Parts: sequence; C-alpha cells; structure tokens
Amino acid sequence: MKVDKEKSEFLDDMIEQWQNDGLISEETSNKLRKSYEAKNFDWLRLAQYAFWVALACGFIALGSLLIDNSILNYLKRVYNTPNIVIAIVSGGLAAWLYILGFRRKQKLAHLKFSNEAIVFSAILLTANAIAYFGKALDNGSGNFSMLILISVFIYGALGFVFNSRLIWIFALITLGAWFGTETGYLSRWNYYFLGMNYPLRFVIFGAILTAASFIMKVRPKMQHFFQVTYIAGMVYLFISLWALSVFGNFASLEEWYSVRQLSLFYWALISAVVCVASTLFGLKYHDDIAREFGITFLFLNLYTRYFEYFWDSWHKALFFAVLAASFWLIGRKAEKIWNVEFLK
Repeated sequence: MKVDKEKSEFLDDMIEQWQNDGLISEETSNKLRKSYEAKNFDWLRLAQYAFWVALACGFIALGSLLIDNSILNYLKRVYNTPNIVIAIVSGGLAAWLYILGFRRKQKLAHLKFSNEAIVFSAILLTANAIAYFGKALDNGSGNFSMLILISVFIYGALGFVFNSRLIWIFALITLGAWFGTETGYLSRWNYYFLGMNYPLRFVIFGAILTAASFIMKVRPKMQHFFQVTYIAGMVYLFISLWALSVFGNFASLEEWYSVRQLSLFYWALISAVVCVASTLFGLKYHDDIAREFGITFLFLNLYTRYFEYFWDSWHKALFFAVLAASFWLIGRKAEKIWNVEFLK
C-alpha cells in the first residue's frame, strides 16, 4: 500500500509506540511496516493544483485577450448579438458540460479534479446565461435580486439532482448574495434595513442557515448536503460576528471613525460569548466543526481587541513582545495537547 510521506511517518510512530507499550511484538511491527511504503511524490495533490492553476490561467488568458485591440474590435461586433442569444448559447454549453461532467463522474470517477473542473466551468456558464437572460428582460427597475434568486433555485436543483456538493456550495454563496441585494433593494440602498447594517443582517442570516442545516441532517434525502450547509452557515455567522465586533451597527466609515473602539465593547462581548458557546457545544456533543469555529474565532476576536486597544497606546517593542509571548504559550499548550492525544 502506497501512502503519503506524512502518513507513512505517522504510521511509523504509531507502530513504534505500540511496540514500546508491549501491544504488539517485534515480528508484528516489522510485518506492519512492510505492508506500506511512502510515495515518492504526491501526484494527486499535483493534479489538484494543476487544475486550479489551469482555471486561473484561463481567466488571465481571457483578460489578456480583452487588452488586444483586434480582439476588442471583434468583441464590439459580437456585442451586437442579442442578449437572449448569448443567454441561450451559454445555457446550452452549460447543459452540455453538466452532462459531460457527471457522465465522467460515473465512468471515470478516479479523475476527480478534472471532473470537478468541468462542472465548475458549467457553473460559470450558468451564471453568464442567467445574467444575459436578465439583461434581455430588463425593464429598468434596477431590481436584479430576482435574477440571483433564480440562480439559487437553479444551482440548488442541479446540486440536488446530480448530488453535487460543489454546485450546492455555489447555491449557498448565491443565496447569501441574494439576501444582501434583496435587503439592499428593499431599503432603497440605504445604510440600514430594519435598523441593521450588513454585518448584523448576515449574523441573522448565518444563524438561520446553520439552524436549517440541522433540519437537513434528519432528512435522508438532504443528509448529503448537511455538512457543507452547516459549514457555510457557520462561515456567514462567525465572519459577520467578527465584522460586527469591529464596526458595530454603523453603516458608514464616517460614523465609525467618530467613536472610540471601547464603545463597541458590547458587540465584541456578544461575539466572544457565541464563540465560547460554540466551543462548549462542540466539546459536549463531539462536534468538530462547532468546536473549531468557536476556538478559531475566539482567538481572532481576542487578538483583534488587542490590536484595537493597545496598538496606539503601547510602545511597539512591548506590543510585539507580548504578542510573541502569547503565541509561544499557545504553541506550547497546543504541543502538549497534541502529545496527549497522540499517546491516547
């Protein structure tokens, strides 16, 4: 059995520990060590990075083409093509790529990253088709949130039909974009919606999405999407809580600059309480996602407060000395915890 170098080293350590503890004999440990070998190179990781770079280079190539004058003149002629035609062509190409991608997923399941790259291209073409379809039907109202909502339903349906977490993730991202644009449109693009700025709105949105994920967990047909929905909800919730702890319920930088950060302490306290609650929930119910989000954002909140309150008032030598000491203590404690877990 060929395994990654890191896994090989981990197995070596475990077998040595078992042998020292008398759980296995020397003969058994040698037999176990001969049952695997370290890979010389991680080709799977190279494939993953290569497809990411290929997609990035594709976007760069498209941008480079747009700089060329001859290409720009050609695009001006293409631009006269009716929006509905561009929408239909993009939709047709997207449908073909969806079918191709999921046929390959069934027949060539081992080509994971190339299959996902095809599906990702189809997702982008779907967004392009919806955008041009909206331009074709535009009546000048400026309400484009309906188009985004249509995208949510399309991505959600495609993700459910093809059982694809990748498409489902885009449905969740689009759902957040719809929520932001819809509340902005309903408030006539004012700073506040029902007295809430954007971070506070998305705290509520993230909490609702996280709660909805637990409903999905108990429904057999939706269990496949529980984890990605749960993580997405937590990302919306905790990033919004962190932003709220920094900016408060202010909507403009002018208002925010006029107050001291200490006056926003209660928002930071609320954020910290949620982080502690998430950590305790994760520890009690063995929920790794809740625990890690809670711990990560608790530290992020603490260090954000440290920078806010002491950056201007302390000498930089003292500031960074305390910062270095704190990270050293965290590293030392983490090392001890890892050693305890490893020995278990």
